[in-house]
Amino acid sequence: MTDQPIIAIRDLHKSYGPAKVLRGCSLSIARGEVVVVCGPSGSGKSTLIKCINGLEGYQSGSILVDGIEVGAKGSDLPKLRARIGMVFQHFELYPHMSVLNNIALAQVHVLKRTRAVAHERARELLTRVGLQDKADTIPADLSGGQQQRVAIARALALDPQAILFDEPTSALDPEMIHEVLQVMTELASSGMTMVVVTHEMGFARSVADRIVFMDAGEIVEDSPSEEFFSVPKTPRATEFLSKILAH
Repeated sequence: MTDQPIIAIRDLHKSYGPAKVLRGCSLSIARGEVVVVCGPSGSGKSTLIKCINGLEGYQSGSILVDGIEVGAKGSDLPKLRARIGMVFQHFELYPHMSVLNNIALAQVHVLKRTRAVAHERARELLTRVGLQDKADTIPADLSGGQQQRVAIARALALDPQAILFDEPTSALDPEMIHEVLQVMTELASSGMTMVVVTHEMGFARSVADRIVFMDAGEIVEDSPSEEFFSVPKTPRATEFLSKILAH
């Protein structure tokens, strides 16, 4: 790990009209770190990671990703998104394209790889996520868990410095959650920098280096994983944990 964080957020403020969604959030993420962002619905978790990837603008503060200021005029957002992959709650695959072409498309357009090289890389990644036999399938013929694993392969195809996950299992049936978390766990153990918005506290406890707890647009706690689960610092985090773990 180098000393410079891969992601550095400073005093970030974001509003939709009068509604303040992020209130002075600051966060640094080192290379190779796995950070889980959790908190109640509406606490600003998904907005925070969409700001990191340039999918949402913000009114004030700064986000540096690998030294690039996300909100600066003239920042090359497509290039930035190649460095910082994103896996969405609802997969966001192209429905009319085969799995192979879903994974190859951005490689050809963003990285300027030849179609043959992009397809070869796509097949390698399908093997990595356990879907080597699904290359010619369209997304509609896959289960939700398989679609999400394709989405992870697509994010990996651009050789990103980090990957953001926005509630990657919340749209899945319970039996499919495990197969996606297994791929994410293997990814974490390979050294990939990951920021994961999730309610899967078992995954968070076993895989995350740090837990960031948000409430009402603020980062309330930022603690090593074991510390967060054993001695949360605030009543709000204690209450949240007791409800989640009881459930």
